[in-house]
Amino acid sequence: MNVREQVSEMTRKLPADVSIEEIVRRLYLMQKVEKGLAQADNSETISQEDAKKEWKNGSGSLDQAKIG
Repeated sequence: MNVREQVSEMTRKLPADVSIEEIVRRLYLMQKVEKGLAQADNSETISQEDAKKEWKNGSGSLDQAKIG
């Protein structure tokens, strides 16, 4: 399914009175999930333990996965 079809399907499921902010929030989430799945497929991930350490220490960026 291409991006246009994904967006169309997502918006069809929303209530008629949905706000633009909610649509943007959902599009952002959808993009992040797609990016994460692509990174996982390419083995561009870090362990949960390393992610917790980075989060706790405030070092690195969890948005940029490391190969390992």
